[in-house]
Amino acid sequence: MQKRFFLKALVGAAFLFGATAGAYAQDALARVKEAGVLKVGTETAFAPFDFIDAGTHAGLNVDLYDEIAKELGVKIEWVLLPWEGVLPGLEAGKFDIVGGPATITKQRMERYRFTPPVAEATVALLKRAGDETVKKPEDVAGKAVGGGKASAQLEQLKAFVDTLPGKADVREYPGNNEAYADLAAGRIVAVGNSLPNIAFVAKQRPDTFEVVQPPFGTKAYFGYPGLKDDDHKSLMDAIEAAMLKIKGDGRLGTIQEKWFGSKFETPDLVNDPAL
Repeated sequence: MQKRFFLKALVGAAFLFGATAGAYAQDALARVKEAGVLKVGTETAFAPFDFIDAGTHAGLNVDLYDEIAKELGVKIEWVLLPWEGVLPGLEAGKFDIVGGPATITKQRMERYRFTPPVAEATVALLKRAGDETVKKPEDVAGKAVGGGKASAQLEQLKAFVDTLPGKADVREYPGNNEAYADLAAGRIVAVGNSLPNIAFVAKQRPDTFEVVQPPFGTKAYFGYPGLKDDDHKSLMDAIEAAMLKIKGDGRLGTIQEKWFGSKFETPDLVNDPAL
């Protein structure tokens, strides 16, 4: 009797171990498919990619991830947090991929795998409309400028002003909206951000803001970063294939035109970024 009970317990334990091991054996794509949900982390102060419009999360990223979700056969669950917490949140497993997007750089590619680019990310300056003291990027020499904390755009702004005569005061803001508010109030003379972002802001508030031409930054592109480990390879492969399909059939161009007023020519993949 005791022997029979022991054998049943042993079989039960083996079954439980096998089921548990099977669950853990699933990779990221299998887990997403089983849950029917792709969790995407982003901030909401990066218009026109992500922002809050009348209490609703809107922007290019929302529209594009809706299309990605259709291709994968899942729903999107957004996880919203400040930008400086987005990449750490990805690494901590709070979500499956970033919907930032982020500028594709050599340093970031060492740590993350990027999707196909969604837009150009070359950095330019936004100034107050009618400010004749800033007619070209070099005119910010010795003045106060700002940008979003922990962003590649801020790092390019710092590098740029270091090449100019006179020490500029580079101020870091929790998000771009705070930087734009200080610019409108005259506390700084310019904000450094990607050309698509500031062109959108200037278009929305032409009486307040104006783009400084030409862009001063190195040619760059935006992509969505994900983890580059073996567990996430199949998921990133699937997202990459979905995005290339969305680009190929014209849906990406339509979304770009909706939010930027024009389409961007982007490579299918960035393997050797200039930054």
